[in-house]
Amino acid sequence: MAYCLPYNSSAFAVKIPTLTNSKCYQPQNPSLRYSKALSFNRSYARKLCVVKATTLQEDEEKVVVEDSFPMKQQQQHIDDEIATKQGESPETSSTEKWVVKLEQSINIFLTDTVIQVLDALYHDRDYARFFVLETIARVPYFSFISVLHMYESFGWWRRADYLKVHFAESWNEMHHLLIMEELGGNARWFDRVLAQNTAFIYYFMTVVMYIVSPRMAYHFSECVENHAYETYDKFIKAKGEELKEKPAPEIAVKYYTGDDLYLFDEFQTSRKPESRRPKIENLYDVFMNIRDDEAEHCKTMRACQTHGNLQSPHSNPEFVDEDEPVCIPDRACEGIVDCITKSVVSTKANES
Repeated sequence: MAYCLPYNSSAFAVKIPTLTNSKCYQPQNPSLRYSKALSFNRSYARKLCVVKATTLQEDEEKVVVEDSFPMKQQQQHIDDEIATKQGESPETSSTEKWVVKLEQSINIFLTDTVIQVLDALYHDRDYARFFVLETIARVPYFSFISVLHMYESFGWWRRADYLKVHFAESWNEMHHLLIMEELGGNARWFDRVLAQNTAFIYYFMTVVMYIVSPRMAYHFSECVENHAYETYDKFIKAKGEELKEKPAPEIAVKYYTGDDLYLFDEFQTSRKPESRRPKIENLYDVFMNIRDDEAEHCKTMRACQTHGNLQSPHSNPEFVDEDEPVCIPDRACEGIVDCITKSVVSTKANES
């Protein structure tokens, strides 16, 4: 079963050189920090909730997922305070929470269904499964870019950093796909037909989902990326010694150790540029880095679920200090449906 974190969870520790602990909504004294945040100028609302990196010891193997929010009663008070400050009633905030829960439930159900199909078809063919998975995993980024270009063409709004980051994510996933093809994952026609037709359907489904609710689309992509991470992690633990004896594909060496790694840094929004430079000595290193890439995608997709929370690491390479206020999400429209809803609510509020 896929384990998808809710959009307001931020801690994601994995057995890789780094893990992240979100700075957003995780103060030592929540009431004091939130009161400081609400007193700041609105310009801080558009500031990135940057995620800091912490080094893991090599002997730490467990995956830790912890809730970044305080207890329910305290969090309800905080949410109501923010909603009131931003012109929303606590009732509206509660309704939004219900909608988020519904969106995530649908996403988890869809992801689990796909996983069951993949388990049935590819329980003993790893490279073919990876080929199908990578063909599917890069599709959402095409969908996000398509919709963002449409919005920009109509002159509605622009998301330059979103375009940059999503293209970098698709570039990374494309190289994962090329690696699986070099390993023979696309050798059978059935696997190619299944992957390509699934990707075709997935593209249009994600376009519609992204127009209706970007938050839901990002959470669904997080579910897919989280499953990819878990799949590679299990594969590495099961066949690690065997992989160490095999050479790395040429495309992997070129991608991970090449001279131009600008786009490699671009999709890792929780890191400073040039803070991660993989080594590739064998096939084991290749799969370790692919797994770590999936963890970075998962973090980025989680950050995107808070509207206005994404910024290119090259645009803002420095992390916030301990004394910085927590982030208040950008309250601009998140999509067509969200714009219409907020317009109606605003009209009713003005009339009353």
